[in-house]
Amino acid sequence: MSQIRDSEAAFDPNADRLREECGVFGIFGHADAAALTALGLHALQHRGQEAAGIVSFDGKRFHSERRLGLVGDAFSDAGVIDKLKGTQAIGHVRYSTTGETILRNVQPLFSELHGGGFAVAHNGNLTNALTLRRNLVRDGAIYQSTSDTEVLLHLVARSRKGRFIDRLVEAIRQIEGAYAFVGITNKKLIGVRDPLGIRPLVLGELDGCPILASETCALDIIGAKFVREVENGEVIVISEQGIESHKPFPPAPERPCIFEYIYFARPDSVVKGQSIYERRKRMGAQLAAESPADADVIVPVPDSGVPAALGYAQASGIPFELGIIRNHYVGRTFIEPTQKVRELGVRLKHSANRSVVAGKRIVLVDDSIVRGTTSFKIVKMMREAGAREVHFRISSPPITHPDYYGIDTPDREKLLAATHTLEEMRQFVGADSLAFLSVDGLYRAMGHPGRDPAKPAFTDHCFTGDYPTSLTDVIGESAKQKLSLLAEAG
Repeated sequence: MSQIRDSEAAFDPNADRLREECGVFGIFGHADAAALTALGLHALQHRGQEAAGIVSFDGKRFHSERRLGLVGDAFSDAGVIDKLKGTQAIGHVRYSTTGETILRNVQPLFSELHGGGFAVAHNGNLTNALTLRRNLVRDGAIYQSTSDTEVLLHLVARSRKGRFIDRLVEAIRQIEGAYAFVGITNKKLIGVRDPLGIRPLVLGELDGCPILASETCALDIIGAKFVREVENGEVIVISEQGIESHKPFPPAPERPCIFEYIYFARPDSVVKGQSIYERRKRMGAQLAAESPADADVIVPVPDSGVPAALGYAQASGIPFELGIIRNHYVGRTFIEPTQKVRELGVRLKHSANRSVVAGKRIVLVDDSIVRGTTSFKIVKMMREAGAREVHFRISSPPITHPDYYGIDTPDREKLLAATHTLEEMRQFVGADSLAFLSVDGLYRAMGHPGRDPAKPAFTDHCFTGDYPTSLTDVIGESAKQKLSLLAEAG
């Protein structure tokens, strides 16, 4: 899920990391459905830290609890969980996007439809949501949020099909982009994955009760068994009669988002039978083969750069050391009152381990460079700690194109690699040398001989500009549409 951004909203100038906007979880038929959902959301907290929500169903009524903040803040109270009665539940964590941080955008969203209630949570982004929204509003639809997910509720509500599953299929055939939906009705838990499988969704089981989740780590935290991945273009319907699988789209090769492997998925998760941790180490090893450096020590930018740095160190034979220590207790960065204090902001999260880097030639390993501002600050911090040389190595290719499928990226003109040559980037971040993993090298780290332009195995548009779906809202009039006339008091 993403909040559809107002065209006038400004991107946070200090943001310099890729962020995915959601994680989803659902369980059917378990007496502790809400509590297990809360635990699952804990495991998915890395996918969204702005808000969390759970909707349950007790056989008669739906119960909803949606709050701003972290899962632990919202659902650690037993009294809150006790209010979420029922044996089926879905949950959602949401990343903070620009624009308003308001409760009406927190998921799961719920609507009362002909035949009963329907709650839905969404990971991803619909690339024709604005166009659909404009047409639906013109026909009389009344929107309550600025979330692209609400489009699905309106499309399902307007379908004249008899069975709910047929109404849902009719709705998803009208949407474009990337999505993994989980939803509950009066009788069913439903999972939907987009035709290319850009966004992830897995099926698990606990005590005979089916579970849907964004990642396997959400199964691990509750002791559930992994069953399989939901296939690209598949609709799973779970009821007391069992599990049904529907394939409403023409068969297509799967193209999962490559950033799940590079950055978003938790290192202990498994995707398509592959350990995320091991794949990130292989990216580091491939990077060492492509771009070696004469150095004394390999230093990761924590936490996301650690596996790749380990792979680089093992492949190069250069010792791995924690030259940067991360402060895990920062929370939200305060609003700095002056430029001088603002420049020190990176030290709230990262501190140099002077005993490791002083007088050394270091290889600094990170997973990506977006705007470059944080990279500049970290290189500067290493030099101030006494590093003799700083060689920067990035375990992914240069990001030259924005994302429209659920990753929060700047516009292209604000991406460092889109506007600077490699040498200009090196000068910008202040490193002695700078190198990125090649696109073919990334594919080799993933077990492929290289990238096949005719049949890419992954959604990799941020590196290649090869967008796998239509981008209706990006090129159409809807991109200029103002979404809401309501400004809520904070």
